[in-house]
Amino acid sequence: MSKINMKDYGLSDRFIAESKLYDLSVGRIISQDKGAYKAVTENGEFKSQISGKLRYNSMNISDFPAVGDFVMLDENDGNAVIHHILNRKSAFIRKAAGTSNNDQVVAANVDTIFICMSLNRDFNLRRLERYISIGWDSGAIPVVVLTKSDLCSDIDSILIKLGDIAIGLDILVTSSMADDYESIKKYIKYGQTIAFIGSSGVGKTTLINKLIGDDIYETKELRNDDRGRHTTTKRDLILLPEGGIVIDTPGMRELGIESADFSKTFSDIDELSQMCKFSDCTHTKEPGCAVKKAIEDGLLSQERLESFFKLKKEAKYDNLSSKQIETTK
Repeated sequence: MSKINMKDYGLSDRFIAESKLYDLSVGRIISQDKGAYKAVTENGEFKSQISGKLRYNSMNISDFPAVGDFVMLDENDGNAVIHHILNRKSAFIRKAAGTSNNDQVVAANVDTIFICMSLNRDFNLRRLERYISIGWDSGAIPVVVLTKSDLCSDIDSILIKLGDIAIGLDILVTSSMADDYESIKKYIKYGQTIAFIGSSGVGKTTLINKLIGDDIYETKELRNDDRGRHTTTKRDLILLPEGGIVIDTPGMRELGIESADFSKTFSDIDELSQMCKFSDCTHTKEPGCAVKKAIEDGLLSQERLESFFKLKKEAKYDNLSSKQIETTK
């Protein structure tokens, strides 16, 4: 049996160098479902479980392996034991479901994150700000992908609004009714990992099927309320025909904001803040506030400032329920 070239799976020099610290095989997590893992090494795919020591030393959910992680493991007749997780170069993190404050790694070692949002009644600028903030903080490069453009009659006005939200980001417009997913292909490069992030039913699975060139994932038609039916229940890492790597993720009903990069998502407010009279200006009642002046001059919307305040508060206290987080307009 020929060896698998792990560079096809994104194994770069930095991970190779770190792996030499251990007398074990290096692999990458390609599937995760309810605590069960599958890893790939140069010798093939292995059903994997974490060692007792790794489990014991894990203080947080994020200390456990996630899809995209490079790991050191023991191989044994189709099974493997994971002993170490190599240092991640990026990680998309959300608050774990329920009342726990533990962080959960959705996808690791990603180069580009496609933040998907559908152009139907589910479109929500404030929610997109949340995804972008956490996308920047992950260490990967976020790209906004607007899906289901065939369901929108006023795309131009939405793109204008996005100019203040997705500052410095590429914005792609796609439709399941056409082959305009080609715009995504320019981001696919050998050894590079991309991930699709977004709420349930926004069309991530359709895009991934088109990139793979086969309908390996089931998709559902829209429900009567104009929302897609969510079908992905686990995380998978897949090699693409053109040499890249894609990670599919479940739709997120909960997206905590405790880990976010506001300096890039709200760079317009950040720049204005530098011109405020007081360095600790709260942008509420202080004299000489450049942010409030920008609102008065029509250069910044009150809604965007309020969103900035709301997300900063959530990042500080991060105690909102999943319903409060996901449904905030």
